[in-house]
Amino acid sequence: MRCFRTVPVHTDEPRAEDELSPRTAASTAWGARARALLQSRLLRFAVVGGVGTVVNTVVLYFLHGPLGLPLLAASAVAVEVAVVNNYLLNDWWTFAARAPSLKRFGKFNVSMLTGLGVNVLVLWILVHGGVPLVPANVLAVGAAFAVNYASSALWVWDGTRGSIR
Repeated sequence: MRCFRTVPVHTDEPRAEDELSPRTAASTAWGARARALLQSRLLRFAVVGGVGTVVNTVVLYFLHGPLGLPLLAASAVAVEVAVVNNYLLNDWWTFAARAPSLKRFGKFNVSMLTGLGVNVLVLWILVHGGVPLVPANVLAVGAAFAVNYASSALWVWDGTRGSIR
């Protein structure tokens, strides 16, 4: 037996299969909203990271330069000041939490330390594999960013379902 394919006749009226069911329409709208929220959060997380880099650099400069703190001590303090800054901005702006919490702050610190470990490991592997330093560093920063965002979204602020501010 042969199967024949029918060709739809074009009219100005929509076909039943062209219309979305209420459930499909709601699912599609939810998916679009979720994508917009994810894109907004990723962008905000990246902006906060950029602000944190500026904070780190300024604090490091003043602690090591004018104040004369040893480099390692100045760097450690500058990093933690930037982490506090980034936590507060992410808590309020990126993830729209109701109020800061010490538990989330502790998790954020662990998350950032993990990202640092990923950055250093990826950089070491790439440089020892023959990749030039600057491209290797860019790739390492990208890997650390991915780890930092994923751990922040899935672990640090896992219960925060805030809206876009």
